[in-house]
Amino acid sequence: MKFGPVALSTAEGAILAHAVKTASQKLPKGHRLTAADLALLAEADVNEVIVARLEAGDLSEDEAAARIASAIAQDHLRFTPAATGRVNIYATARGLFVASRSVVDRINRIDAAITLACLSDHIAVDAGDMLATIKIIPLAVPGKFVEEAAAVLSAQPPFEVKPFAPRRVALVATQLPSLKVQVMDKTHILLAARLARSGSDLATERRVAHREEAVADAIAELRTAHDLIVVFGASAVADPYDVVPAAIRRAGGIVDHIGMPVDPGNLLVLGRLGEIPVVGAPGCARSPRENGFDWILDRLLAGEWPSSTDITALGVGGLLKEIPTRPQPREAAVAPRRGPVAVVVLAAGRASRMGPEGRHKLLAELDGVPLVRRAVETALAATDKVVVVTGHREPEIRAALAGLPVTFVSNPDYASGMASSLVAGLSALDEATGGMLVMLADMPGITAEHLTRLVGAFDAESGAAVVRAVADGQRGNPVILPRITFGAVRQLVGDVGARHIVERCGLPVIDVELGAAARVDLDTPEAIAAAGGVLKE
Repeated sequence: MKFGPVALSTAEGAILAHAVKTASQKLPKGHRLTAADLALLAEADVNEVIVARLEAGDLSEDEAAARIASAIAQDHLRFTPAATGRVNIYATARGLFVASRSVVDRINRIDAAITLACLSDHIAVDAGDMLATIKIIPLAVPGKFVEEAAAVLSAQPPFEVKPFAPRRVALVATQLPSLKVQVMDKTHILLAARLARSGSDLATERRVAHREEAVADAIAELRTAHDLIVVFGASAVADPYDVVPAAIRRAGGIVDHIGMPVDPGNLLVLGRLGEIPVVGAPGCARSPRENGFDWILDRLLAGEWPSSTDITALGVGGLLKEIPTRPQPREAAVAPRRGPVAVVVLAAGRASRMGPEGRHKLLAELDGVPLVRRAVETALAATDKVVVVTGHREPEIRAALAGLPVTFVSNPDYASGMASSLVAGLSALDEATGGMLVMLADMPGITAEHLTRLVGAFDAESGAAVVRAVADGQRGNPVILPRITFGAVRQLVGDVGARHIVERCGLPVIDVELGAAARVDLDTPEAIAAAGGVLKE
């Protein structure tokens, strides 16, 4: 490939290296110049352009990216058309993303012009998740490098998605006087939530004494009608001959491995009874937070059987985040945080359903009060910790709230959707906050008494549950997200709310009946008028 500035008279057929903009047109980078293009550029007094010229054997960036992508086996993968030298790759099934570092490294070492980036190995993914991207850096690349990359990828895939297979699962839970029934109930709920990701069913639970023979009998009984058995001991495994591993052997099974270099998750036991996996879960698996148990469970549900070598290789990256709800934190001086609920009022959206006139629903007046001010005053009547997220027509929204004791946070990315506002609101909360009450600013039926009831339900659960407003049993708003979900909120992108966090966090969800107010929002001019409101410019 030849690269550099050339006169217009010699540029026909060349590829633009940089975009060119005139008063009447814009030619993008990567555009192949035609005689008509050059005539228009000449009229705009453009004398030369920076271009790339393909030489014999070269492939354009899009041709190269498409050729490399076509060499990858397409099972459970979706490829975008090549554009600007890039092909993105997405999952078409829920499962386990498995990558080969050696193959990816080989591709990236063929030539610096060719790059392949993907997710980390053995990551659980959903259909639609982006997995990898192929990017050709220059505008063209020698075809020999492309063919070498394609040959490598045809011989061995760089990655794949192993779909989760639904399993019929049994839970064996041992009992000791020190273990509360509520903890065992929560364990059942959380395990069922983890299994639901794969479409698996927690079909059976047996609660037995924390004795070798009792656990062995339960395992032996359950093997015939289940594909996987999970054992939660009331006491952590302290020895290879402790109750859980000893019970697996007593039932006629084999213990493949005890312990793993993942924290939390050290005290895992992996065994088998014939072809049935038997997993002794570590105590941290009673928490919804990610831990080593999740890593092993995902592999089993995807049809893998981790070996001792696989498990002992998990140390790099195996130090996971601290879980505040662990019975014994790593440092005894660190106590779980339980703080007040803060209200985050979302007032950044574009009100796109209000019509072409550009009128903003949050500035509509009900009884002479702007809708957004009405919502924020309601929040302040229930708590003194209120954050308001603004974006679209920010000066006017803030002016409508003048004099109110709130914390403002700006969301410059409001056009991308609700997720950015949730993340912005969360960023304004301090470390003492125990929960975030997410309140929409266009729901005039919500009262301070409603908010007080929601916070009361949250406090009754010691801040360890999601609390959600419902109307006649149908989910609505507001919702309170406990601190343990904040990490998941920070990962949200696009025009999505917190619904999937509520459904997949594994925490109890407490529904509080608020009646119609929980589902009535004012999204259209007709809804504003029906509520007695007056739209302003």
